[in-house]
Amino acid sequence: MSEAAAGGWRRSELAYCSNVHPGESAADVAGILPTWVAAVARVRGVARAGAGLWLSAAAAAKIDGGGCDRFRERLATHGIELFTLNGFPYGGFHARSVKQRVYTPHWADPRRVEYTLALARILAECLPHDYDEGTISTLPLGFRPHWNEALHEQAAAALCRLAARLDELAQSHGRPIRVCLEMEPGGVLESTEQTVELFTKALPAAAKRLGIDTGAVERHLGVCYDVCHQAVMFEDPAESLSRLSDAEVTVGKVQISCALELARPGDEAQRRAAAEFAEPRYLHQVRARGADGELVGSMDLPDALAGQVPTDRPWRIHFHVPIQVDTLAEAALGTTQGEIGKVLDVLAAHRHWRPHLEVETYTWQVMPDDLRPHTDEELVAGLAAELTWLEDALRARDLLTPDP
Repeated sequence: MSEAAAGGWRRSELAYCSNVHPGESAADVAGILPTWVAAVARVRGVARAGAGLWLSAAAAAKIDGGGCDRFRERLATHGIELFTLNGFPYGGFHARSVKQRVYTPHWADPRRVEYTLALARILAECLPHDYDEGTISTLPLGFRPHWNEALHEQAAAALCRLAARLDELAQSHGRPIRVCLEMEPGGVLESTEQTVELFTKALPAAAKRLGIDTGAVERHLGVCYDVCHQAVMFEDPAESLSRLSDAEVTVGKVQISCALELARPGDEAQRRAAAEFAEPRYLHQVRARGADGELVGSMDLPDALAGQVPTDRPWRIHFHVPIQVDTLAEAALGTTQGEIGKVLDVLAAHRHWRPHLEVETYTWQVMPDDLRPHTDEELVAGLAAELTWLEDALRARDLLTPDP
């Protein structure tokens, strides 16, 4: 959180995640800064803009390996303030088919630790002077169908070792970097309950076993709360965020995002509209909740449409849609936009909570043709419209502070 944000968020503190743009190399990222991030800022009319950049492992290694000064200069040249990074996808995020490969390497793999440390070093060098913490969002340990107890123990140990390294980094740079695990349907950490158990049991046990200060874990690890993901899990934001707070788990980052919702998945018109979102690049997990509260679902939308998910109850689909939209396909489909409002209501009720806010609609280019931007200008306008909607929602709750 920025020290200047004690009364709310400045417009310049609202970011969107650059994983919407293809770009694997450091050179690609250098091009994204003026072409997209600065362009969106101009449309919004802000002199300086917060950025939530995605750096692939290849780009991070290049910048961390001697290009950080140049990278910091580029940020300054384009008026971009870097306070958060997306460290979830390791690479290949815009490949023809990503699906479950987005969860690799997992947190029991040493490559994940080294990648995240490279991101942390870059962020520590680039963090603006008026931010007291930088954040990095990361995957929920790994892919649930491929997980086991041995991997869980290895991942907890890796995160504790990471926290110790981040403590050393904070001592040398003066401000901490917090790595925030992002719950997601299909991940090892899907629910708040699973996440609280990791932070209150597995991580302390691993730290004790390794002789690592649990204070380092508390200072440098936390949660990224993705509104779309927890909406798909049918979690109530107030209950989820309160439970994390009660367990003393820091929510360092909130990704403002919106899921698809089918009120009547047995209706043929709704099913046809939903089928337009069954694209081949990303996983689009589906969940439905029974009268007893139990969740059923499928790992991908085509599986749900093929009969894996009951049609006698509403579906929520992990497909990030523009946050300013509450219906799609001529109102045949709904969205979980209302869940964003609930999260903002919680922040309004707990004004000392100041997570970084990042809009993350990475799916613009895989949406159905009538929703997909067909020019650079249309994409810039769409991204700016999302941030403007968020500004208005914050202002309505007295959570927007004027920029100096």
